[in-house]
Amino acid sequence: MSEHLEELKSILGTALQIGERVEGFDENTALLGSIPELDSMAVVTVITSIEEHYGIVVEDDEISAEVFETLGSLARFVEQKM
Repeated sequence: MSEHLEELKSILGTALQIGERVEGFDENTALLGSIPELDSMAVVTVITSIEEHYGIVVEDDEISAEVFETLGSLARFVEQKM
């Protein structure tokens, strides 16, 4: 899972344009509601970046607040999709 965490940190840093801030993120880092840059439009950008990076398709009905609750929950979601 740590491999995906590092990749997702990079994706988040780029998609949200928050750069170095992601270095301090870990599996328990809260995302939705805790990162001001992560609004509804940014979620779409992050999902698109994840789809392109991992070669997966995320359906609209799979995107939920639970998926974006923490970095760990996002990593688990990606693993399930692969």
